[in-house]
Amino acid sequence: MELSRRTFTALAGTAALGLALAGSGAATVGNGTRTVPTGPPPAPPRADGRRHEVGFDRYSLLVDGRRLVLWSGEVHPFRLPGPSLWRDVLQKLRAHGHNAVSVPVPWNVHSPAPGEHDFTGVRDLGLFLTMAAEEQLYVVLRPGPYLGTADLDAGGFPGWLTVAEGAATAADPAYLEHVEAWLGAVDAVAVRHLFTGGGGTVLLYQVEDRYEGPGGRGPADAGAGAYMSRLCRKVRADGIDVPLFHNDARAEGLWAPGSFPAVTGKGKDGWLYGVESSPVPGEAPADLGHFGGRGTGARADARTPGFVAGATVGASDPWGGATSGGKGYIEVRARRDPAYVRGVLLTGLANGITLHNTRVAAGGTSWGWLAAPHVYTSYDHGAPIDQARRPTAKLAPLQQLGHLLRTVPDLARLEPAPAVRPGDDRLKVYHLANPDTGAQVYVLRNDSDEEVRSALPGTGVDVPVTVGARDARLLATGLGLGRRRLAFTTAQPLFGMTVGRQDIAAFVGRSGETAQVALDCEVQPLTNRLDLEPAWSYDRGRLNVVTPLGVGGLSRVLIEGGDSDTPMLLLFADDATAQRLWPHETPSGPLLVYGPPLLRSAALRGSTVHLTGDITGETGLEVWAPRGITAVTWNGRPVRTTVSRAGSLVMEGLMPATPAPSLPVLTGWRRRAENPESEPDFDDTRWTAADRTASPGTTPVPGGQPVLFADDYGFHYGDVWYRGHFEDARGATSVSLSYSTGTQGLLMAWLDGKPLGTHRMPVPDEDTADRGTWTATATFRVPGKLRGRGRHVLSVLVRRMQQEGDTAGAGEPAAGRGTRRAARGLTGVGFTGASPEVSWRIQGAGAPDRVRGAMNNGGLYGEREGWHLPGYGDDRDRGAWKAVDRPREDRRRQGVTWYRTEFRLGVDPDVDASVGLVLDDDPGRAYRVQIFLNGWNMGQYINDVGPQHTFMLPNGILRTRGTNTLALAVLSDGTTPAGPGEVRLTLVGAARGGVPVEAVESPGR
Repeated sequence: MELSRRTFTALAGTAALGLALAGSGAATVGNGTRTVPTGPPPAPPRADGRRHEVGFDRYSLLVDGRRLVLWSGEVHPFRLPGPSLWRDVLQKLRAHGHNAVSVPVPWNVHSPAPGEHDFTGVRDLGLFLTMAAEEQLYVVLRPGPYLGTADLDAGGFPGWLTVAEGAATAADPAYLEHVEAWLGAVDAVAVRHLFTGGGGTVLLYQVEDRYEGPGGRGPADAGAGAYMSRLCRKVRADGIDVPLFHNDARAEGLWAPGSFPAVTGKGKDGWLYGVESSPVPGEAPADLGHFGGRGTGARADARTPGFVAGATVGASDPWGGATSGGKGYIEVRARRDPAYVRGVLLTGLANGITLHNTRVAAGGTSWGWLAAPHVYTSYDHGAPIDQARRPTAKLAPLQQLGHLLRTVPDLARLEPAPAVRPGDDRLKVYHLANPDTGAQVYVLRNDSDEEVRSALPGTGVDVPVTVGARDARLLATGLGLGRRRLAFTTAQPLFGMTVGRQDIAAFVGRSGETAQVALDCEVQPLTNRLDLEPAWSYDRGRLNVVTPLGVGGLSRVLIEGGDSDTPMLLLFADDATAQRLWPHETPSGPLLVYGPPLLRSAALRGSTVHLTGDITGETGLEVWAPRGITAVTWNGRPVRTTVSRAGSLVMEGLMPATPAPSLPVLTGWRRRAENPESEPDFDDTRWTAADRTASPGTTPVPGGQPVLFADDYGFHYGDVWYRGHFEDARGATSVSLSYSTGTQGLLMAWLDGKPLGTHRMPVPDEDTADRGTWTATATFRVPGKLRGRGRHVLSVLVRRMQQEGDTAGAGEPAAGRGTRRAARGLTGVGFTGASPEVSWRIQGAGAPDRVRGAMNNGGLYGEREGWHLPGYGDDRDRGAWKAVDRPREDRRRQGVTWYRTEFRLGVDPDVDASVGLVLDDDPGRAYRVQIFLNGWNMGQYINDVGPQHTFMLPNGILRTRGTNTLALAVLSDGTTPAGPGEVRLTLVGAARGGVPVEAVESPGR
């Protein structure tokens, strides 16, 4: 919602309209015994070089003796391959109320071979941790070694580990050696960034991921307990002294403190109990604390605070879109909308959850062969910040609660209070109280499909309250707001702060509702409405203010005198307006900004506040600043302001909208056919001989045949070629090729250069969407003219797709944390009518790209030859590369065809443009496209499966002010014309502001 000129007038006061509204006092609870009292939270974290103490009690974390409610969002920097953009997302998290970021560190991303650990370039963990500290965010570090919750190839295990000798399970010494080498490499980086040592802001450290051990018994299994204990000892020995934790997928007390020897030398004090939460849309969120079952959730341990280590507010969508009904992540986000998120968050808060991590907070791209087999390239996940780095409406509840928890310390220590029976039993009411301050908190949740309006007897809320369908709301009574006291409110408190010489309290609700706020005032104050919408009355010691929400933007009411000499400004906003209110802390005190869609930073120098942020549409600017501030700059430019009745500096006029950058039409395409490997005279003598007779994997080797599994020969990612040589095809009427892949794998076969056909794995449905391994046998007729004596070559291309994760963590009767996996590639070959002896050779990806890493490339000929790289020289080799109008071929041909072009962008340097590549065509055409931008594998498009059609091109890899190389590798089964009918660039979003973007190294030929 852009802001109107009416919102940013001089805010002149008008006469107040008195309303006769009844009032009564609110119930209170006496203070109880406490160790750490309710009080201000610790200052925002930074790398200050000082020692800090981090502990906890049953209510919350304790940082330097102060209570901290952890409000974290998970980010996958490995799915945003542009380090400059990490800062963009971190700034958006912090601005939207988060005080922490959770970051998984995938083993497979950083380890191309045993003993090798790469933390450079787009894998620079130290740089990410430095940025998080600079942006004043705590870090929750999740190095695995397994990361099933991150939807990664093999669950985050490197491909080489799946076939490493003697490393099949968590009990094997070889596996433990590899794990300890990995953790040691991560810890060597992390120890320099620990908040306890002042080097950074790493606050918590997760050990393993949803690990349940054999049979799901957890620490009841001696081997599982020994494994977890060993990991903890390793981490402590490496100098990691912050609290450790694990995430219990079932919230049934697995790995609760005291269930196994987690930490040596510190007893049970260094171990937190965390749980996972994945509420289903349309169902009530589970009670994982105060109101849950004994021994479950946070009640599994009464000595530690409630901790939801992973609250899923989106969902991954499989190939074909079974989760989204084929509509993609737009539908995922619609089904898990802001009301859904609010219900999840508030139910957690009501249950005493004071450590909360949203998974995932920002979407990304599963570039290369990074993803788990069941998900496609986009990892938007329906996240609050989408794949294009745009804040969405789903950020509203996270932002609102984050600011509330930061500025209203009463919520850090809440205990269950006497039950409340609402007038309408469709409402569920959680009643809590702070034993120190007497503040009463009510979480109302409506699990019905209709809006509910109900009285709340006995709460002190004197008027009926409305809660939307499948929505929730937090109300409070007896809450201290600055130097005044809140009697009750029908709108949710948003934040409370003191800026300069006045207190500011903000309230938020749905657009179209009427908010009512009552303050206890023994002496009637002077009350002025500064906008047309609010109305007020004073009666028998209570000031009542009512206003509609969402009418004209922000509504302001100024209260002066009465019980306090400090003025109070009441602000009222609907959800959309609240997403333009930006509380911000500076060394000189808090400030508040209203208007722009994002505030990134604020610095005070002399009498000027220097603000940076983003502008999309036309908007105004209003600033409440510390005392002595009289001038404002925005993104380095002075802003002319006047002082308003609300005590703010208001911009004269409006900041203009950001014009949309123009994008070029993609022309100048050049085409070259590939797959020479299918030809009988292709030289494969340098390929690896596939002659092993045994495999460490879980797939049986057919009797009398060699091992053909790709991983056994070191080819872990992307396409794999096979060439089988034999001498006599007499009598052979057909050949059967058995193969095993991840979701949407395929196989193409040729005999003596003649195509035999293509086989594809089926599109998953709801029942098979999570299947990790697919197997099939493709049988092809051998043409009569190829059934003779002499030398024959059977050529097979398998798109193996990705590797499945570990099922041992899901309560299945598996042997602990297993590394072994089902095969990828060919698994067996047989002929009907003949039994020739076949000698096999295999070829996959070449040596790992030193910049892009091992997961960027597969084994296509063009990849091995560098056709995907900038500067390849296709424009000079006109004999091989034919100029074409578009990347499409109307003739039917089984195999691979490459297309290349270049395009130049000229986006203004102060505009952050999110650019995507759109591929579209008749869904009846059967082909797929691998997309390379400046040599980076940006994903796979499957035309007749979908649902993804737009592929993000991340800035840094994308030169927004320079020349880019785009290469498309088209795989066709030969049954239809192949190549996208439409290929174009699209502007997904643009904002004036952003962060400086450095080019990501993209070496070419």
